[in-house]
Amino acid sequence: MQLNTENCKLKNMSTFESTVTINKPVNIVYQFLADMNNHQQLMPDDDISDWSSTVDEARFTIRNMIKLALKIEERTPDTALRITPAEKPPFDLELRWILSGNDDHTEVQFTITADLNMMMKMVASGPLQKLANDETANLLSILN
Repeated sequence: MQLNTENCKLKNMSTFESTVTINKPVNIVYQFLADMNNHQQLMPDDDISDWSSTVDEARFTIRNMIKLALKIEERTPDTALRITPAEKPPFDLELRWILSGNDDHTEVQFTITADLNMMMKMVASGPLQKLANDETANLLSILN
């Protein structure tokens, strides 16, 4: 009997989501998010240090947790961004920005998906949900 490892992996995936509506056209929101240099403004100030970035990649340390290097893996103009680790992280991780809207407003959904074992889930779930909420709240405050 062959074990389907894909299904096993999906069982450990934890998802953290946050959604906001921004009173700007979708192309403005997309242009902001498509540049990793702008993502420092979205991060919670007190938890992030050692930030360095380019248009495509960002490196930083999350206080008392981990160092991360992230890159924009996929860009779908005015619709979506997929961000993945540029270097091997302590756990598999993906960040996804999904945009929909028109010339008046943009619905933004930010999702962090992480492959966390039970112990990591207990430790990291709160901070990862807070990160998702902070990033969308900061995006709203910057662009509205």
